[in-house]
Amino acid sequence: MANVAVVGSQWGDEGKGKIVDWLSERADVVVRFQGGHNAGHTLVIDGVTYKLSLLPSGIVRGKTSLIGNGVVVDPWALLSEIETVREKGIEITPEILCLAENATLILPVHGELDRMREEALGKGKIGTTGRGIGPAYEDKVGRRAVRVSDLADPDLLAERVERLLIHHNALRRGLDQPEFTHKEVLDGLLEIAPKILPYQASVWQRLDECRRAGKRILFEGAQGAMLDNDHGTYPFVTSSNTVAAQAATGSGMGPGAISYVLGITKAYTTRVGSGPFPTELHDEVGQRLGERGREFGTVTGRKRRCGWFDAVMVRQACKVAGVDGIALTKLDVLDGFDTLKVCTGYTLTGTTLDHFPSAQSAQAAVEPIYEELEGWSDSTQGARSWADLPATAIKYIRRVEELIEVPVGMLSTSPEREDTILVRDPYED
Repeated sequence: MANVAVVGSQWGDEGKGKIVDWLSERADVVVRFQGGHNAGHTLVIDGVTYKLSLLPSGIVRGKTSLIGNGVVVDPWALLSEIETVREKGIEITPEILCLAENATLILPVHGELDRMREEALGKGKIGTTGRGIGPAYEDKVGRRAVRVSDLADPDLLAERVERLLIHHNALRRGLDQPEFTHKEVLDGLLEIAPKILPYQASVWQRLDECRRAGKRILFEGAQGAMLDNDHGTYPFVTSSNTVAAQAATGSGMGPGAISYVLGITKAYTTRVGSGPFPTELHDEVGQRLGERGREFGTVTGRKRRCGWFDAVMVRQACKVAGVDGIALTKLDVLDGFDTLKVCTGYTLTGTTLDHFPSAQSAQAAVEPIYEELEGWSDSTQGARSWADLPATAIKYIRRVEELIEVPVGMLSTSPEREDTILVRDPYED
């Protein structure tokens, strides 16, 4: 059976929630493989809205839902999210939800450090959500992290906390902040351990069993390729790899298990927080895109910056992330524009570029080269077939395909899951 990885091809917020929900109904297993509760997916099912951050989207449809080792997990946030979803009538048990025993935990020390460092950076801040994602990944790489399995061994847990605090309290002293005590951190973990441990599992093993049984696996990514720690707009990026290759590493499967990569791509461009944004609009057009697209973050509620579609960036993201086809979302937001612009290249100090450079100064200095396309007055909202689309909207889609060198596999025309035009089924071999 085909296994599909879903990744964002821009700076996140591309509308992955609806597409992942559409796919998860057809999948048997859904697995999160990176990030933490800093990214959110909004699902609308039978008129009920679910805002998920850590839980895989398949959970609302009763599918086996796994949180992989590549995710950093705030156990308090996870339990809160479980309770919120349960209140909406969704059953969540350890048989349905599994948490990788080797996943790294986010502790209160991480969130505090995240916020303190952002404040200390002032105007140079990265734009993090302040939820401790970065510091938790730092501890993971620094080999001092507390992992899920540590909660089952109080003696080992005490050692882990002591080692972690040697590092964190040194940082806190440098920031002129009071130190954490070993007891307060350890007591908090011991209290929550019995609530988290029932969900602990060997996720890689569960996935191997599912693969051998011929079950369809959906790898659910968070954020977007241009926020990738290696390939994004560094340092204005997240702390994990967001490309499809991470689906294998972050879940415990080999890369051969992924047969199709779907890149979720918004019909225009948005970004939250700091960092370069070549096609950003500071005029009434940008404001119109934001208002029509309801561009506010699922997790933070922060207003998103808006701009024209950047085909250069998306083409690069698709190549780096290994995207086989895209799901083009929010096409209806472009309804009513007389003309539309698409970025087809950049200029930098008189030189034309066909890619997004890696250097921070160059990323901030590039100027977009635009191609102007005819807009459409008819509504595309709710369209479910090509016949429902204006001819100029189809021309826009075809031009996007040419520029990014990847075909459109799906088209989304509203937040409702049924308002989807399927061009190529990602589950077909």
